[in-house]
Amino acid sequence: MPPLLAPPAAGSATTALAPPIALVTAAEGRVLGIRLPGPGMHRIRPGVYAWAEDWEALTPWHRYVTRVHAYLRVHPDAVRCLESAAAVLGLPIFGEPRDIHVLDPRGRSSRRFGDVLVHTSRTARALVHKNGMHATSARDTVVDLARVLPPAHGLAVADAALSATIGGGIQLEELRERDQERATTRGRARARWVWEHADGAAESVGESVSRAVITWCGFETPQLQRTFRYEGRTDRRDFWFPRSNAIGESDGWGKYGLEDAGQAARALADEKRREDRLRRAGHPFARWDLADVYRIDPLCAALDAAGVRRERPTQPAMLATLRDRRRVMPPAPPALPEREKRETRRTR
Repeated sequence: MPPLLAPPAAGSATTALAPPIALVTAAEGRVLGIRLPGPGMHRIRPGVYAWAEDWEALTPWHRYVTRVHAYLRVHPDAVRCLESAAAVLGLPIFGEPRDIHVLDPRGRSSRRFGDVLVHTSRTARALVHKNGMHATSARDTVVDLARVLPPAHGLAVADAALSATIGGGIQLEELRERDQERATTRGRARARWVWEHADGAAESVGESVSRAVITWCGFETPQLQRTFRYEGRTDRRDFWFPRSNAIGESDGWGKYGLEDAGQAARALADEKRREDRLRRAGHPFARWDLADVYRIDPLCAALDAAGVRRERPTQPAMLATLRDRRRVMPPAPPALPEREKRETRRTR
């Protein structure tokens, strides 16, 4: 299954002006009397460390944000771009990207240094400066990511940029124009699909990726954030399919902005009561989570059961892009119990 992602409401990138965990440089360690490298410390990159317990507790996307900040502790003047700019701008990050992306506006050719990719371009980028950190602008970052990310992920980035919460005034036509200004056509067709389907009404990354899969599976196009009034209550739902009168809901604790499991469970219980109210009013109901979206079949089964109509042929090639992991780290192998570790050492 593709990597899960950090929904902006949960703070995956919106609070990225500060690293998610404390970082210690070698120079700071000498002042603080901390032995580096030493027990209980994890080296994030040469000369920058974090407490291992903190590092191991991070989600994949927070690990990436931490890696970017660690790089900036050593190279504070670097201009971040692509996923590394998204870490500052509050845009979605998917899994743990493999590389830290840096723009060299004056460079003649792109080059790699370990996990750092230094990019050049014939088209100038607008830059933003936040708290001493430098990055490509939100508009340029969205266009760059729309050209290289899997389409469903590019759509989620564009949706987030168009929303009032994150974008703060970005218009779709501005993104189209920035895209047309690029000197190269590489990735333009992919970005064009994103512009054709982007919608700032989407309120979570799960909704954006769901919408892409719903389209590729041939279901009717849903309306977003439709309001219903029944039994003296007002309910706003993620998706409404007009022809079947069905309602769809993309679940996930992150959509409520809650980290606490107990609070999230209570929020989901409230959701169930709202669902029952809508069912009593005659609306078939389909509910799914992000894992269902990436597996495709569970999402389709939920929509079929709710009577949502299929109006177009399925697009297998587009659905296959959900498995594209070229820009993210491979999942870490599961940790072996201590007994198995000892047996493995003996067999060697």
